[in-house]
Amino acid sequence: MKPESEQQEDSIKLYRTGEHNCSYLDGQQARTLFLDPDLHFTLPLYEQMMHLGFRRSGHHLYRPDCEACGACMPSRVRVRQFHWKRRFRRILSKNQDLSVHRLPCKFSNEHYRLYEAYISHRHYLGDMYPPSEDSYREFLVSRPDLAFMLEFRQDDRVVAVAFTDRMETGLSATYTFFDPEQSHRGLGVFSILTQIQLCETLELPFLYLGYWVPGSAQMTYKADYRPLEVLINRHWRLLDDHLIGAIGIE
Repeated sequence: MKPESEQQEDSIKLYRTGEHNCSYLDGQQARTLFLDPDLHFTLPLYEQMMHLGFRRSGHHLYRPDCEACGACMPSRVRVRQFHWKRRFRRILSKNQDLSVHRLPCKFSNEHYRLYEAYISHRHYLGDMYPPSEDSYREFLVSRPDLAFMLEFRQDDRVVAVAFTDRMETGLSATYTFFDPEQSHRGLGVFSILTQIQLCETLELPFLYLGYWVPGSAQMTYKADYRPLEVLINRHWRLLDDHLIGAIGIE
């Protein structure tokens, strides 16, 4: 009998949405390709689909499938060669007073209240507003078999939570939210740096960061985490000045 992952590969269905406004680039139309939402995918299949450019959101695996644009490129940090810039070391130092706890992926009222404050303050113009407990559960805690949480505390107070998936080849940074009143700490950056350190501890070669989208203010930050690889035509390539020039980014 074939392994379950191979059985799933034999029967995969994909669905494409119609065109809709792009979340990353103004004036662009986007399409999205989804794995069959009725398929309860396994971790091996999930990782295979990730290497084809898919990401996970709750029960769903998806990737951009735009007809006239290929700006969204999956990205991953080479952990062993990661360049610890002075800015990154300053952020580590600034957050030395925080404790970090690795926890099972499950719902917490305390975490949800922080998520609610974060979305309401930082993303009130986006698709995730207004926040709801149902959408939070579906998005972040619906697959505890794939994910865990990193909880960041200042004394007894939660100031940030990062949801992370564990793969054979690395960790995948799914979503981070934090106390909007403590933005001076650089908690989003600190979350990524903590996940890079965890990859080092677990001897995993990559931290997957989702889509790098040149031209999108909310996504270009990922290029700061070097060396960074991006997936182009199903091949992971190092993002360097030569590649940036080749794909026409100013």
